[in-house]
Parts: sequence; C-alpha cells; structure tokens
Amino acid sequence: MIYSFIAHTSPGRSRVFALVKNPGDELEAVTTLGAGDLHLTTQLVRVLNSYLYDRDDRALGEVLDRVPRAVRMAVQQYLKDKCAPVMGAFTDCGPVEVVREAVFFGGIDEELEEYLEGAYTIGLGIRMSNERQRDGIRWVIQLLDDEVSVPASATPRTWALPEGAKLARTWTSKQRDNGAGPVRGALQVAADATDQGRWVRVHTLLHSHYDVDFEGSGTSEFVVDVFDSPVPHSGRRSDILRA
Repeated sequence: MIYSFIAHTSPGRSRVFALVKNPGDELEAVTTLGAGDLHLTTQLVRVLNSYLYDRDDRALGEVLDRVPRAVRMAVQQYLKDKCAPVMGAFTDCGPVEVVREAVFFGGIDEELEEYLEGAYTIGLGIRMSNERQRDGIRWVIQLLDDEVSVPASATPRTWALPEGAKLARTWTSKQRDNGAGPVRGALQVAADATDQGRWVRVHTLLHSHYDVDFEGSGTSEFVVDVFDSPVPHSGRRSDILRA
C-alpha cells in the first residue's frame, strides 16, 4: 500500500517517490521534475498526498495541467498501476497507523469488553474478528490510531468486505434498541452470530452528520458484519485483519 508521496530536490531536479508499505518501507520512483519546474514540486507532492485520501481528480488535474506532459503521463500511469483505493486507510490528516497489531482474547467476556471500552473511549480505531483454533473460538483485535470518517449518507463501513465472503447482515450501534451501550451491543451481536458458527468482523468509524466537509465531526459507531461463512482458522489471520 502507498503510504505517502515525498520528493528529493537538488539544484537541477526534483525526484518524486512513493513510500510503499509492503510490509516494510520501500521507495518507488514516480517521476522527475526538471530545473525549470522545481517550483511545482511542493504542489505536486501535496496534491498526490491529498489524492490518497480524497480521490479528487479535479484537484489533481489542476496541478498536472501545469507540469510537463512527460511528468503528467508518468504520474497518471503510476496512479493507475499502483494506487487503487484502500478503504479505511487514510484520514484527512494522513495514513491510519496500527497501534497494536494483534491482541487475543479467548472469548467475549468482561475483560474483552473493558479492553474495547478503553480503546473506544480514547478514540482509537478498532478492528476485531473471530477465528477458530483447535480448542475453540478466540477473538483477535487490532487497534488503530484514529477512526476514519464517512459522510452522513454513505454506507457505514471503513473496512472493505473480504473478497468471496457473502455478507449475511450488518448491524451498527446506531440501531441498538436494547438499552446496551455501543460496545456491549456490538459484543452481543457478535457473540450471538459466533454461537451460530458465523464469521464475524467488528470495526469502528466516525459517522458524520454532514456530506460535505465531513471529517472530524459526527458520532462514533460500531459496525458488526456477519458473514454467511464459517469462522476462519487462525492461519488466515492476514485475511482476517487486512482484508
């Protein structure tokens, strides 16, 4: 995944690179600006980093129209080949970082609920899934440094559905009607679906009250996706947390 764009500038040229997490850090060359176009370096890097989040083709096009044709073509080709959208990977402040890669709980109990309550209270993003081991089902939790916002009218989801898995139902904490808080409500839905042998994924997001300028304002929600699939085995953790 492309993490950000950066530039290295010398008196005669600016080289633009993509910083790629794969899973280690790698630099990939994107394009080079010549001596006569060095003044466009900051604008180009800024709009490329914004594009990772907002996919604003108009803003990108305005900058690309000012650079030489060869630079424009190189950038467009790189974005086409290497820069597919990644749901939930960016906020307007930049890429979302993993705080804790994987924390494991043997079941849904008071300890797990307290752990999620703490993460939820301080605004960390949460991703959680069940997985099967030889001795039963356990839960794996990944914590992120922020919750990703979605517009008011958008589907409440910032974790892409896994390829090939059929979604049976989605529950959000906005729907809760049993008086339970968002954490407990999500865990009850997750536990019930797990008892039925279903694969369950839980994540949090910030659901905005607006469709324009929606970042940073709204209501934090839990989303529980229940799949018409059996609980996956623990060896598929890369699918469980990164799909």
